[in-house]
Order: sequence, then structure tokens, then C-alpha cells
Amino acid sequence: MTTREHIASIPLTADDPTAEATIGGLVRDATAHVSTLVRAEVELAKGEIAAEVKKGVKGSVFFIVALTVLCFSLFFLFMALGFGFAEWFGWGYWAGFGLVFAVMMLTAVLFAFLGYRKVRKIRAPEKSIAAARDTVTALTQRKGDSD
Repeated sequence: MTTREHIASIPLTADDPTAEATIGGLVRDATAHVSTLVRAEVELAKGEIAAEVKKGVKGSVFFIVALTVLCFSLFFLFMALGFGFAEWFGWGYWAGFGLVFAVMMLTAVLFAFLGYRKVRKIRAPEKSIAAARDTVTALTQRKGDSD
């Protein structure tokens, strides 16, 4: 259903006010009204969510640009560190940049190890799998009972 489609509204008056409604008719009307109300609420929620998502996407563009600039600026930080270590310790430039490289590699290995430990703890959704199996079992038993 697109946002341009018309959602039927709930009538505020009976079609025939002089007619006496039966219980079945009342239930049918109530079901139709509840169904229409639920569809209308779902469409309203879709519209609100779509508008908020658009705002979020527009705002996230600024974060992406900021992160891009930050990533490019890190290159200059590492260059400064390499030159700084060489000057501070009285080493050649190759040694200063070698130290920066070693620190970066140790940091990468540390975070890779921490990530590996977190990923290793991931387990299958056992409760969901068990619930799905129970549902399939119940439905197949019910189908067998009705045959």
C-alpha cells in the first residue's frame, strides 16, 4: 500500500439508522472498523518513521564527512609522530617512523584480539530455534488431528 492510497474511514453513523442490528452484524462492523483503524495507524506510523529516517540520513552525512576528514588528518598525525620521535630520541627518520609503525601494529593486533574474543562468545539463538521447532511441531500435530 502506497502512501497515496486512500484508507477507508470509519463511518460515524449507521448505514440504516432504523434497522435493528444483529449481533453478527455488529461483530462484522466492529471487526471492519478495528481493521480500518489498525491500517490507518500503521500508515500513520510509516509516515512518521519515514520522515524521521530522512532526518537521520541527512544528519548522518555530516558525521560521515567529519569521520572522513578525521581519517585523512590521522596521516599527518602519524607523520608528525615519526618526525617527532626521530628528533626527540636523536634517531634517523627511518627509526622514528619504524617506531610509529610498530606502535600502530601493536594497537591493531590488540584490537583484533579483543574483537576475536567478543566474536567467539556469539552463540546461536537457542530459545528462538526451540520456539520455532515447538511451533512447527504443534502445527503438524494439529494438521494430523484435523485429518
